[in-house]
Amino acid sequence: MTSIGYVIGDRRGAVDALLAHVAAVLQAQGRALAGVVQVNTEIEGTIRCDMDLRILGRDETVRISQRLGNAARGCRLDPGGLAAAVGLVEHSLDGTSLLLVNKFGKSELDGGGFRPVIARALGLGIPVLLGINRDNLTGFLTYAGGMAQAIDADPDALLAWCGGPGGGNC
Repeated sequence: MTSIGYVIGDRRGAVDALLAHVAAVLQAQGRALAGVVQVNTEIEGTIRCDMDLRILGRDETVRISQRLGNAARGCRLDPGGLAAAVGLVEHSLDGTSLLLVNKFGKSELDGGGFRPVIARALGLGIPVLLGINRDNLTGFLTYAGGMAQAIDADPDALLAWCGGPGGGNC
């Protein structure tokens, strides 16, 4: 059993859609999940989408992006929105079979974001499935310390990592 499974996304939004699909299948199988999936909404007249995190196991969505304008070059992540999502997930870990995190990103590399929730889940014996981009892979692998397994960006591969109904890693 591997504690952390990860999938690398090379196209914008591809891993978000993939993880949302996997979460829906696992929930339909009756799995209790904690975590988030990202929903990107295109906005007319802007070059950047709105980013929202749908909290798994709860009927809540949290906006994590700021609208900084089309000319903005800086990070548009809203730290307050991310912190709110992290707090909601932190309180829903008990009794879950999997923590799903849409992205191990710069916030996590810097020690924040979902990193403390990931550590808590692992401490509770809850496996973690997450997305990552290639730019953050080296830092993530250092953090994971040999507990991570790459999974093909394919729904069947991700579901197989979970072992189907009642088995595997989840």
